[in-house]
Amino acid sequence: MKVALVHDWLIHMRGGEKVLEALAELFPDATIYTLFYRKNKISPSLARMKIKSSFLQIIPGIFEFYRWLLPVLPQVMRTLRIEAADLLISSSHCVAKGVRLPDSKTKHICYCHTPMRYLWGFEEDYFGAAPFFLKPVLKWILGRLRQWDLENNKDVDHFTANSQNVRQRIRNFYGREAEVIYPPLDTGRFYLNKNKAREDYYLVVSAFVPYKRVDLVIEAFNQIDRKLVIAGSGPLAAHYEKMRKKDSIFFLGPLSDSRLRDLYAGARALIFPTEEDFGIVPLEAQACGTPVIAYGKGGALESVKTGVFFYEQTSEAVIQAIYEFEKKTFDFNKISEEVLFFSKSRFKEQMQNFITRITEQPDYVAR
Repeated sequence: MKVALVHDWLIHMRGGEKVLEALAELFPDATIYTLFYRKNKISPSLARMKIKSSFLQIIPGIFEFYRWLLPVLPQVMRTLRIEAADLLISSSHCVAKGVRLPDSKTKHICYCHTPMRYLWGFEEDYFGAAPFFLKPVLKWILGRLRQWDLENNKDVDHFTANSQNVRQRIRNFYGREAEVIYPPLDTGRFYLNKNKAREDYYLVVSAFVPYKRVDLVIEAFNQIDRKLVIAGSGPLAAHYEKMRKKDSIFFLGPLSDSRLRDLYAGARALIFPTEEDFGIVPLEAQACGTPVIAYGKGGALESVKTGVFFYEQTSEAVIQAIYEFEKKTFDFNKISEEVLFFSKSRFKEQMQNFITRITEQPDYVAR
């Protein structure tokens, strides 16, 4: 079977890219098609793959301002020319599922990380701060993009979803069924800290974008006498730095895998304040035996197996959850065991079984 892989863009290694990495291990001879990529920012195994990009690749500064190109990205994705393939798998959180198929006989599986958040349910998070005079234009653009998004579903033969949460969103917004295949957790990359006492800090690992709500955690730790370590980067970095009022809040920037593992393994708890589609970061922390304090909505209800939930996105709710967490005790060994179900080997087995079913059963319907 000749396979093509499609991904929105490849400029970092987050949850979606780790799904693509596992798919590339399943199909090492596949070509990866994407809008643009940075080989020095992705894993060695992905960098070794054959990667083809759109013309955006040659535009100077594209990695910094690509978010402003959202209205034209669907059209650019359609310019990608996919070589003949029996199976195309799109790993999509934006426009990848709208790629032009090479042949009418090509089967298309969309591994959907989420229906485009900018369009379906989270518009206020992304565009709420826009000037009032731009909002009518934004409304028109988003309406056209929703129409495009729905029309291109006809080229997807089968949806798979990264969580029950996203499965329900696909059903609500697209009117399609999807089979849930949880993202891969590379359990071999993480270790349980057995010989060293936990350090007295709380940890946030996140991209610095509005919907991640890192601001809630900074506001909370500005009010309490606790140490907070924040790893990540993004367009809101300077804003978050200005929010800090205490010397016990530390920004470490983007980190190597080994440094991040050490932080996970030493932390008192990971704090996860976002309504996420699924959430690979809580799984990575739990693989190191670290409990999670999470916003109790969205994918965290599936990815957080050990910890404490809070149910309002306010700094006060974060503080109360920390106080509640500190009254509890946890078995670090059991925390890491709880997430073994999400292993990369399990992901690859389920994905391969799904492909076999849809190949052998043309009328197969997602469960």
